[in-house]
Amino acid sequence: MLYTHEPDPQLDYELVCIEHMVPADHLLRHIAQYIDFTFIRDKVRPFYSETHGRPSIDPVMLFKMLFIGYLYGIRSERQLEQEINLNLAYRWFLGIGLSKRAPDHSTISWNRQYRFKDTTVFQEIFDEIVHLAISNRMVAGRVLITDSTHLKANANKRKHVVQVVEQSPKGYLDELNAAIEADRKSLGKKPLKARMEVEETKEIKVSTTDPESGYMVRDGKPEGFFYLDHRTVDHKYNIITDVHITAGNVHDSVPYVERLKHQVEKFGFTNTLEAIALDSGYLTSHICKSLQEMKVFAVIGRRAFTPTKGLFKKHQFKFDEEQNVYRCPNKQELTYKTTNREGYREYKSDPKICKDCPLLSSCTQSKNKTKVITRHVWEDSKEWVRLNRLSRSGKYLYRLRYQTIERSFADAKELHGLRYCRFRGRRSVQEQVLMTATVQNIKKIALHLAKKAK
Repeated sequence: MLYTHEPDPQLDYELVCIEHMVPADHLLRHIAQYIDFTFIRDKVRPFYSETHGRPSIDPVMLFKMLFIGYLYGIRSERQLEQEINLNLAYRWFLGIGLSKRAPDHSTISWNRQYRFKDTTVFQEIFDEIVHLAISNRMVAGRVLITDSTHLKANANKRKHVVQVVEQSPKGYLDELNAAIEADRKSLGKKPLKARMEVEETKEIKVSTTDPESGYMVRDGKPEGFFYLDHRTVDHKYNIITDVHITAGNVHDSVPYVERLKHQVEKFGFTNTLEAIALDSGYLTSHICKSLQEMKVFAVIGRRAFTPTKGLFKKHQFKFDEEQNVYRCPNKQELTYKTTNREGYREYKSDPKICKDCPLLSSCTQSKNKTKVITRHVWEDSKEWVRLNRLSRSGKYLYRLRYQTIERSFADAKELHGLRYCRFRGRRSVQEQVLMTATVQNIKKIALHLAKKAK
């Protein structure tokens, strides 16, 4: 039977209760029940006048609007305003009922671009949520897992200029120089002569659209202008404890030690931190040494090197620490010669012995028949990390990466719109990443407490 629907004559005026129209198990209900956002007023109070100007929008409502946008992957602030006007759950969460309109999108933009520009408000809100997770025992501080992912910058890769820039020196250069001099002294070598200051430069592509982004060229990765999101999670409930943005052409290992010490001090992990799990991009001598000094069980992925075809691999030359020599597969010794400026000891074979060796063709291709092997002054720390990785605990910890940090990145990109940068400039991208990480933590805390309450 054909049925024709007639519009309800009371459609324009109907008495409803918005409280009854939001499902009891809705995510925003859990967030409203278990997370108190009133701390935001104290964080932003210094940026408002107490006596001048018109009454502002409640900053708690303002940030709740931002949370909705990042929580549901709404990329545009104009679209966010429209979605709030249409969605009953959003209206209930903000407390604006059905008769009022959502604050204009320009209000959000102005506050973000002017009132909170160059402030630490977004970082402080992120930290407060992490402290909330700690207070609810969702962060153990025992095992931290770090990795980075690339975010496509809001820039056209064809619009760039080539600039010659000075290479910044490594942050641990003074520490390395001291280790080199101590090593040379202990092995009977004279101190190295002072090296003339030479400015090392390189050519890089600089975007004319977003100059603070970096041109990234990596194997298996897209090529273009990107930012890198360096993120750390706690393994217990995958709560994000730190996020940090760098240009796409900055190596993963550069900011790691500083960021680790920063969050250990901030959240009081000094006495609880037991283990670290990292990808192979963090396998540097300095990081290994720093983690060993912190007395942390470090597990770092193996970095694959392609040896010259037909030649022995380095691990086939056995190191004798007591005599400070390497022994080749033919049982001949490679003796210590010097420690160079880069921090590597050089061990060389005797060419008089090597020229008659039946394994020479599989050992070296040098014209002077001399095999040279280098060993970093901090190589013991790298060997300690390698043994950790091969242990039973190390293999278990490394597998945790796929369940924790990789999952965190996947959720951020697929559910919260972090695949691309909305804004331009490192500080603005840092804001986007902080807010994304904040809503990820808020979601985990609320769902965990709701489940626990049942």
